[in-house]
Amino acid sequence: MLRILNIDTPESTSFLSKLNDRGKFKDENILRTVRKTISEVIDEGDKAVARYTRKYDAPRLSTKGLKVQPREFKQAYSDVKSDYIDAIVHAKENIESFHQKQMQSSWLSTEEDGVLLGHLIRPLKRVGACVPSVSQLLVSSLLMSVIPATVAGVEEIAICMGPMRNRHIDPHMLVAAAECGIDEIYKCGGAQAVAAMAYGTETIPAVDKIVGPGNLFVQMAKKEVFGHVGIDKLAGPSEILVIADSTADPDFVAADLISQAEHGAECSAVLITTSRGYAEQVKGAIELQAQTLSRQYELVKAFENYGVAILVNDIEEAMDITNKIAPEHVELHIENPFEWIGYIRNAGAIFIGPYSPEAVGDYIAGPNHILPTGSAARYASSLSVDDFLKKTSLISYTKTALDKVTPDVVKLAEVEGLDGHAAAMKIRFEDD
Repeated sequence: MLRILNIDTPESTSFLSKLNDRGKFKDENILRTVRKTISEVIDEGDKAVARYTRKYDAPRLSTKGLKVQPREFKQAYSDVKSDYIDAIVHAKENIESFHQKQMQSSWLSTEEDGVLLGHLIRPLKRVGACVPSVSQLLVSSLLMSVIPATVAGVEEIAICMGPMRNRHIDPHMLVAAAECGIDEIYKCGGAQAVAAMAYGTETIPAVDKIVGPGNLFVQMAKKEVFGHVGIDKLAGPSEILVIADSTADPDFVAADLISQAEHGAECSAVLITTSRGYAEQVKGAIELQAQTLSRQYELVKAFENYGVAILVNDIEEAMDITNKIAPEHVELHIENPFEWIGYIRNAGAIFIGPYSPEAVGDYIAGPNHILPTGSAARYASSLSVDDFLKKTSLISYTKTALDKVTPDVVKLAEVEGLDGHAAAMKIRFEDD
């Protein structure tokens, strides 16, 4: 399942190029479908949302059934086991604790001549989250989407997720939302959910920002509505890159590569190592472990498309390639891993040592698992409290302070050809 390639060969160059091109949101057919969906939701509101949801998810859903009712939350608690609730509470506590450390406060600074400058930091008023819940039941993504918003102090948080064919949301998702204090949930997913949250319908009030993962339809819809509302990022297929030397346990590395490949056929699982013998061990371990897992189709396709081991000359070369790929997840299975952290410039998250699998970050460690993909780690970061805060600049000048800077402002305004700007400064001192 795992191809083994030498670095600096046509095969490895071709693979790295292919890897860089994935998840670029360029599919014109999908874009046409997304634009049509958005247009119909704008024109028809709930009617269009329900129609698309009937088409893709729940054949008998009506417009009156779009919003989850209190009785459904109550029933959900009866349908899940207590150890699941315990796990949700544990994860929630860790995620909250991590994100609370990111909080910022408004500040004001007193400068010369009575000038006051500052930042007023306030939460967004209303946020919407798209959460996959049909093809994949991503409870963890629900937690990662809404908890930073609750920590930031967002007043209103709405969640959209596709219902099952019986018109209900999976009870595990409802309980996870309820444990986060969210009771506004709508039974729709896909581009229609994005459009509804962006523009509003009779049932679904518009939001200020849309966050969360999802398939290509969801991401391209987010791209289309950006500007009318804010979005967090465009989330492509999941990625993992493991840097390992001969001291690493091949079974651990194989398991971690599999953990991301099982998300879907477009997911990438890359091993970078200095040893061909070690790469062969990992390859064998993947084939053995995969036999017992349920998502066989996804695993086979993912490794067929984007599963490789790249052989390099040394760990420093491995770091260089990692920075070029800029992956979502990086694992370090090497001697003295902490000594190498500074070499990794581009990565969404770094997992250090054999007992820090990517899976623990997905669920319970605390840092957000909604991370930049498709090389976006070159410039982007994980979802955080900052995504739900806005910063308003505060500026207060006294007459004395303004008088001192007026000549410079006038000069800059005149160079730009903006006489009105210059006049707005000079008018305040015409009588002096």
